Amino acid sequence: MATIAQWVAGARLRTLPIVIAPVVIGTAAAVDTTGKLAWFEAVLALVVGLLLQVGVNYSNDYSDGIRGTDDVRVGPLRLTGSGLADPTTVRNAAFACFGLAGIVGAFLVVYTGSWPLLLVGVAAIVAAWGYTGGKNPYGYRGLGEVFVFIFFGLVATLGTAYTQAHQLTLPAYIGAVGTGLIATALLMANNIRDIPTDKEVGKMTLAVRLGDEAARISYVMMLAVAILLPLVLVSTHPWMWLILLTALLGGMPSWTVLRRHEPGALIPVLKQTGIINLAYAALFTVAIVMDKALA
Repeated sequence: MATIAQWVAGARLRTLPIVIAPVVIGTAAAVDTTGKLAWFEAVLALVVGLLLQVGVNYSNDYSDGIRGTDDVRVGPLRLTGSGLADPTTVRNAAFACFGLAGIVGAFLVVYTGSWPLLLVGVAAIVAAWGYTGGKNPYGYRGLGEVFVFIFFGLVATLGTAYTQAHQLTLPAYIGAVGTGLIATALLMANNIRDIPTDKEVGKMTLAVRLGDEAARISYVMMLAVAILLPLVLVSTHPWMWLILLTALLGGMPSWTVLRRHEPGALIPVLKQTGIINLAYAALFTVAIVMDKALA
């Protein structure tokens, strides 16, 4: 019987910045459009994102655990693979998170009248389970990064902005791509760490397909593009130069990914990449708020 602390560890809280950042950026983009903060809608979007992410983490724990993928694994605690929790219980925890996310998401859609997002929300839940669940999980075919970029970058950011402003602007799109790339880099770092064990069980992640060296370079490139991309907005948002401060945080994890090849060395990179995403979202928001305040 797993303890509460072990269930919390199994939820992998260090991955939650990838859902906090897009909500912050989407809200900032909406404020840039409307001039006001729709805090209630922002909170609802955040709750949906957090529930989906925890659900994905429990779903991966269950699916990888029953396949034997987690039998030998470096990194966070696995409830199923370690035998601490019954697989069915872990699966039900994932379904509970998905169900709650669906309920809150449906309320957000009804409350804001953002009806096109209803189908998007259903697709997000189906994709969350299909990452490692089911008979033919796409996470085992190297498409996990695509899922993260689309749903935890584009959908999360643009969905947040749309529910608050009912329109999408260039800052929303730029921020969505940027935070999506950072979230994808986090998953890449995780999968680089697991290349040896994933190969053994046939889990062909993008890191496995690219190979160790190319996967490591891709991590750095994702961060670099994400940091440089918002500079296209400086003509209308001069304070966006602040986003370059994120590069100071990206130096250490980038060096670690490129130079440290022992699997355990990449564990801190997950937390560091999450911090980069939060700092990125904060600086993006400050840049927009400063423009509004000084306008």
